Amino acid sequence: MTRIVPTYELYGENTGRKPDFWLHCETIPSRSSLHHWEIRPHRHDSFFQILYIDSGSGEAMFSGAWRAIKAQSVITIPPALDHAFRFSKDIDGFVITVLSSHLKTIPGDRSRLGEWMASPHLTKLDMENEDARYVAACLLRLGQEFSQRRSGRNDLLESYLTSALLLTARLSCERQEDQAATDENERRMELLHGLIQRHFKSHQPAAFYAKALGISPTHLNRIARATTGHGAHDLIARKLVDEAKRELVFTFGSVQEIAYRLGFSDPAYFSRFFLKQAGQTPRSWRMAERAKLGV
Repeated sequence: MTRIVPTYELYGENTGRKPDFWLHCETIPSRSSLHHWEIRPHRHDSFFQILYIDSGSGEAMFSGAWRAIKAQSVITIPPALDHAFRFSKDIDGFVITVLSSHLKTIPGDRSRLGEWMASPHLTKLDMENEDARYVAACLLRLGQEFSQRRSGRNDLLESYLTSALLLTARLSCERQEDQAATDENERRMELLHGLIQRHFKSHQPAAFYAKALGISPTHLNRIARATTGHGAHDLIARKLVDEAKRELVFTFGSVQEIAYRLGFSDPAYFSRFFLKQAGQTPRSWRMAERAKLGV
């Protein structure tokens, strides 16, 4: 039997009346402590929610999937989405519930912000980032302003809310873009390693591999250095040296024979190459390694 997920204005409250507020703010402990630090699955049809986690930890559930909550994070939840929480007893922060029709950008509209607001997000704030610190400050000030009924309150609440939402969306999207770029770079590096494995004996230059990957040699070097700390040329050379070392230790071929097998037309050049990369001549390295292995 399918379980019915209740719909609330505020969790645990179902008055049946139209909401009499456009924004509500309360501390996370004030409500979660009444429910043993667990907020069971529910939804808000007319409200957009923002949680600022100042300290503590827990889990957030969006449409059946649980995600870890860490301190100094912002959670955004669009209207009509099933969600739930489990909090640690040391949790602290604010829950901000906003009438979605009052938002300057409606979740789900065609703007970039509207598209972002249509899905739930858990955005960790890096406090070394100026925008992240400003988000935290805005949400803390919003909580303080809500609890004090002073002049200009609504305008300030709207200002803090708008600033926090816009900057959180920016930080979240930048992180997603960075992750997408990282994922693409990792895919390219996997392809590069495969290409080097197939072609290292032909001594192809870095430009050959860049062309095979559809990027410029400069871009390839940038990706390689960011991912491994070495340029593309160094990765090719390291592969040749690794294969040379394997041959020197585990085969009985002469240095000249190994040089030819690895695509070197000049054994003397191979010896100079190996000396530059490994710090020893091929013969010296072979003798030292075989002595260590007792071969």
